[in-house]
Amino acid sequence: MYTSEMASAFRSLDHYCPAGFRLQVIDNGQFISLKAEEADFMRLDDFNKRRAVEYIVLAKKALEQNGAIVLVVRTGGEDIV
Repeated sequence: MYTSEMASAFRSLDHYCPAGFRLQVIDNGQFISLKAEEADFMRLDDFNKRRAVEYIVLAKKALEQNGAIVLVVRTGGEDIV
């Protein structure tokens, strides 16, 4: 389902991604997951944390505008019992 148009739209936002942060695109067949690493996010300063969130939203919208159903997920975090 991850088409070349989607890949191009996603790559067009590379300049917006803060240094030290990345999103992984996972093709799940019926939908696409954008996976962010919490550890990468927590290492950013305040300005770049905001920019990373904006980047995630822009990436999600870019993929959706090209026909994808997008789920945003993260790794890390503490488990609450």
